[in-house]
Amino acid sequence: MTTHTDLPNTAGLALVTGASSGIGRSLATKLAEHGHDLIIAAENEDVHATADALRGLGVSVTPVQADLATPEGVEALYAEAAARPDPIDILALNAGVGVSGAFHEPDVVDHLRLVDLNVRSTVHLAGLVIRDMVARGTGRVLVTSSIAAVAPGPYHATYAASKAFGHSFAEGIREELKDTGVTVTSLMPGPTDTDFFARADMEDTKVAQEKKDDPDDVADDAYQALMAGKPSVVAGSIKNKVQAELATHLPDAAAAPIMAQQTKPQS
Repeated sequence: MTTHTDLPNTAGLALVTGASSGIGRSLATKLAEHGHDLIIAAENEDVHATADALRGLGVSVTPVQADLATPEGVEALYAEAAARPDPIDILALNAGVGVSGAFHEPDVVDHLRLVDLNVRSTVHLAGLVIRDMVARGTGRVLVTSSIAAVAPGPYHATYAASKAFGHSFAEGIREELKDTGVTVTSLMPGPTDTDFFARADMEDTKVAQEKKDDPDDVADDAYQALMAGKPSVVAGSIKNKVQAELATHLPDAAAAPIMAQQTKPQS
């Protein structure tokens, strides 16, 4: 008797990091709805409950609980993926954290962990998986950046800088990979209704208290852009697109105080 896992998945296997909640979970759900088997990764044990829920959509789901802020966590995740008989067709590099407040106030260790997760792990996992995609001549990569990438980010400066890195990294390697069959898309959401603001200790900021986008809507925009092979997508509301466009053209010296009004803690 042939089981579901014995059947070839014509939609392909997708690996999603930061998948236990928020945009990552919505991305994983969207991929499952389109028939993709999944490997989902997160640091917390919620990744197992998320996997159980996603299996209800009729796909195979492998949860990996790993701390991607460490090289060992990235290597463990890649080893799990490499052990699969089917290759990774879609890589969604979504894991990330924020740190709120003036740069000198939090412990510098918090900033360094952010860099390790948002920047280093993105490069590390991309390097391992994209190498395999290029060898096969096919693959799709989604890098979760942010509209915060297009302007200085006072009071979450390390986060905004990490997202600027992610967007630039995605755009750069996209050009390098243009003749390989591998596409790269930068996802640039605005404020989204997830636990990000609570985890980043940003709940007392103006941006956290304003209306936010639904992560499912962000995931829908991301999926469409990814499958179309677009270079980037500003996801969510029209407001995000307007803000991103304006910030792109404003001098940094003018943009920084405007952004500070949104992200400065009110307490």
